[in-house]
Amino acid sequence: MSSNGLASRVQQFLAPVERLRTGMQSPFQRLGHQMQDIWGDGGILKEVIQAGEGPPVPRDGSVSIHYSAYLEYSDQPFETTSHLKYPKMMKLGKDVTLCGLELGLLTMKKGEFSRFLFLPKYAYGEIGCPPHIPPAATVLYEVQVLDFLDSAEVDDFFALTPEEQNTVPLSTMLNVVKTQRCFGNRCFNQSRYEDAKDRYKQTLTLLMNREPADEEEGRSITAMQLPILLNLSLTLLRLERPLKALQYGQRALEVDPQNTKALFRCGQAYLELDDYEKAKDFLLMAQASKPFNCDINNMLKKLASCYKDFMDKEKAMYWKMFPDFHATAKK
Repeated sequence: MSSNGLASRVQQFLAPVERLRTGMQSPFQRLGHQMQDIWGDGGILKEVIQAGEGPPVPRDGSVSIHYSAYLEYSDQPFETTSHLKYPKMMKLGKDVTLCGLELGLLTMKKGEFSRFLFLPKYAYGEIGCPPHIPPAATVLYEVQVLDFLDSAEVDDFFALTPEEQNTVPLSTMLNVVKTQRCFGNRCFNQSRYEDAKDRYKQTLTLLMNREPADEEEGRSITAMQLPILLNLSLTLLRLERPLKALQYGQRALEVDPQNTKALFRCGQAYLELDDYEKAKDFLLMAQASKPFNCDINNMLKKLASCYKDFMDKEKAMYWKMFPDFHATAKK
């Protein structure tokens, strides 16, 4: 067996008994002996390295995974997400295009780390994918499920007309809103602010278009709007659109006039708009609610610094505009 490349890499995964029993078989063949046949035809073999928790990935779900894919006798992956801090969500059946990987993911749970061997018919076929994947190649995938969301309900909901959406039970619509907001939060955490904004606005539109059946339903819809308005305000601040951020912050205050985050967002927006007096008013109201909040106190320090710089520039400009007046005043 070669001491270089993936041959030695695979060898370290093998139990000692397997190393003795398998003789001169190839590295992937040796590894396959200690793996489970999950599809019944030997085409997809799996070994769980770290078990996950909860239900498995749903068939219509969207998943965030780390993975690395290897050819036999190669010590470098031909494809990997290891360089990404936050891999993007991929929808099964759409973004996950490798048949074996999609079927393998359906057997995995959140937090699980597993290895898979995919025979050619579940990988890149008899032709392969030149120049990187040779014909009839068996491939090894190491996969970790970071998170997943069941997007089937979301897809079904958005396939309806606005009129039909209004007839769907409120609980179903709120589940759709929560799922879309989770997608938005993940986009935000990945610094994909435009995508996050679009997700948040979509959920807000759903809530605003809903005609409540009674007062209790109306209160539930209004309560769901508040965190989304706050999300939108922060996202637009990150996109350097303070005026729009202020508008969503003000709408959040209409829902809850004493909300500390809404006051803080408005203060941030006014500061970005160089309206120091209004920024101070909103930040001080936020501080009154949470006097020991580091973010609020740091923003007030930033405000003081910005205001000082502004006054210094104003003073310098004034001196340049009226040099004779200041010279006379000194005499």
